[in-house]
Amino acid sequence: MRRILVVGPSWVGDMVMAQSLFVTLKRGGPCEIDVLAPGWSLPILARMPEVRRGVAMPLGHGEFGLGKRWALGRELAAEGYDQAILLPNSLKSALVPFFARIPLRTGFRGEMRYGLLNDLRLLDETALPMTVQRFVALGRPADAAQPPAFPNPHLLADAANQATLHSRFGLADDRPGIAFMPGAEYGPAKQWPLPHYAALARELVGRGYQVWILGSAKDHPAAEEIAADTPMVHNLAGRTQLGDAVDLLALAEAAVTNDSGLMHVAAALDVPLVAIYGSSSPEHTPPLSGKVSIRSLGLECSPCFKRVCPLGHTRCLVDITPASVLQALETLGAGGARMASTAD
Repeated sequence: MRRILVVGPSWVGDMVMAQSLFVTLKRGGPCEIDVLAPGWSLPILARMPEVRRGVAMPLGHGEFGLGKRWALGRELAAEGYDQAILLPNSLKSALVPFFARIPLRTGFRGEMRYGLLNDLRLLDETALPMTVQRFVALGRPADAAQPPAFPNPHLLADAANQATLHSRFGLADDRPGIAFMPGAEYGPAKQWPLPHYAALARELVGRGYQVWILGSAKDHPAAEEIAADTPMVHNLAGRTQLGDAVDLLALAEAAVTNDSGLMHVAAALDVPLVAIYGSSSPEHTPPLSGKVSIRSLGLECSPCFKRVCPLGHTRCLVDITPASVLQALETLGAGGARMASTAD
């Protein structure tokens, strides 16, 4: 049985998409997969049955830490890995597998990694426009046909934790939940306007739903603005760990989200999903699910991939109305009236 160490990415969405690689490796023959990744990602890896274990990288994002990387590499040398697959393209991501003396070290050329990698691939961005395609290609022979077919990610929720969270946050038993993910870590050019989220929340509550707002502590003020003066809207931003967010999303009837990491989590849970795109494009990192409605206006100025709208109006998001998102939810089989009392 082959033993493989995958050096994982540093973003939530990319880590979810990496599961397509793990499934591909398992389908290629018996293997054990460990993933070297940031500590925050371990709860996601724990919900991927293909992964034997996650190994926490003892360094912060962007930290070089040559001595720590050498020590970790020497520690992992005892595991006897047959291959390392590097998903990041950085120089520093290649150091641990090199120090661990893993005999086959696979990755794209990236930042001058000659010598550190001995299975060096050239990335053809035209043949592999999607991030998930690039990940899966690294798990196949270098001469395999491109682009590769790939399985969609599929995370498994923790049922025991779901029951705990439902009780802790006092979520209603008689109202289905719809999750909102309004965070915009990248910048406001990817954030659907908060008044639009608030208007949609009021309409959904009136139709018999409860709304769960998920995100990090940074998203808490935005979630407060959405939840203001509307009962049955729960601001859970900053009150959950990443694994909790996975388990809550699995309970939701549907989700509405910006282009974000939690968007990919919801897709991997097969939750009906309305994904709203502004400055970014679904062509490179789309939510990988068959239950997705993408709202994107395709204006002449988008996608610009800017953090802040260079024209100052963010029409690519402002002009996506709450009514159109509600219609998209209904198309997915969610968002319709659920309580007879709402019609009284």
